Amino acid sequence: MGYYDEEYERRERKPKKSRGSWFFSALAGAVIGALIILFSIPTLSRMNILPYQTTITEQESQPDLGGNIQQTVAVDVTTDVTKAVDKVSEAVVGVVNIQQSDFWNEEKADAGTGSGVIYKKTGNRAFVVTNHHVINGANQIEVSMTDGSRVPARVLGSDALTDLAVLEIASEHVSKVAEFGDSDAVKPGEPVIAIGNPLGLQFSGSVTQGIISGTNRVVPQDLNGDGTADWQSEVIQTDAAINPGNSGGALVNIAGKLIGINSMKIAQEAVEGIGLAIPINIARPIIDDLEKFGEVQRPYMGVSLQSISEISGYHLRETLKLPKDIVEGVAVLGVEPLSPAAQAGLKEFDVIVALDGQKVRDVIDLRKHLYTEKNVGETMEVTFYRQGTKKTVNLKLTEETF
Repeated sequence: MGYYDEEYERRERKPKKSRGSWFFSALAGAVIGALIILFSIPTLSRMNILPYQTTITEQESQPDLGGNIQQTVAVDVTTDVTKAVDKVSEAVVGVVNIQQSDFWNEEKADAGTGSGVIYKKTGNRAFVVTNHHVINGANQIEVSMTDGSRVPARVLGSDALTDLAVLEIASEHVSKVAEFGDSDAVKPGEPVIAIGNPLGLQFSGSVTQGIISGTNRVVPQDLNGDGTADWQSEVIQTDAAINPGNSGGALVNIAGKLIGINSMKIAQEAVEGIGLAIPINIARPIIDDLEKFGEVQRPYMGVSLQSISEISGYHLRETLKLPKDIVEGVAVLGVEPLSPAAQAGLKEFDVIVALDGQKVRDVIDLRKHLYTEKNVGETMEVTFYRQGTKKTVNLKLTEETF
């Protein structure tokens, strides 16, 4: 019995000693690990490993109902998105379309609201770009500023073809203008931010984030309401939410620069997340003309066109007589009498492949060159194929009229 009791006591004492040793070792390890993490956070932040930077500010301590002291901590989160929004949000305004209800009733009421972007301030004037359809039919226009005040605006010019309009307001109300970016440089997958007033001024300054879903998208437009598309708008596609009231608002890149004017969305039951914006590089010459002349002064060729990528292989070979290696270009489907194209000798079924030595892949390429690189009165070199033979003519551009 004496041996058993002694051995029993020895066994009982040994586990107790081991548990105490493990407890203090674990406690020391936890403290050391916490200290390592605590002192590593500033380093990780400087290395941009953390997803965002935070500034923690201690505020006044208050006792709770049990008499314990509670510490209130405010966290200031700053990201590239918040910086971009801060840079441009004050330049995004509401645009109110005010109309008279009928001829006999002189009372006017808000017929609709959209968005606009202040892009320029000079002297006592500031300029706002918005969509043509936002201000169409208005008897009066007001601009709603970010502080909620509404100021009168004057329409300088409007263009139904590109769905753009320019307004003028007093510069005393403007503290910030948007900076133009480069829409030709955007890439699919690039993050973007849409800012505007969805569903009216109640949700003014709303911000949605998404990506560039596609560039150089073409959307048919029926301008005269006859059910047939008579224009193709080149747009940027994004999945950033764009709703009624966002029209005319800003699409900006992560640097806070304006790369597009929100214009429309695909509103079908089976469609989700397809918003469209007018690329700013296409909009800028239109904006300049509307601001200076009140209308768009477009060079005019006098032809109706179709990209050959939309033409069947049979007609490419049998009708247009194109060489097999020509897979890009624009077919001339008609020539207006006495137009610049007619005077230069262009004919039906000619296939334009270059302008001023620059390759033309499709109708978008042709219009982009014509409307952004040429002016009324200038001469343009046109390279084309006629019945399989390559030719070149010089065409003097006149002003387009509608």
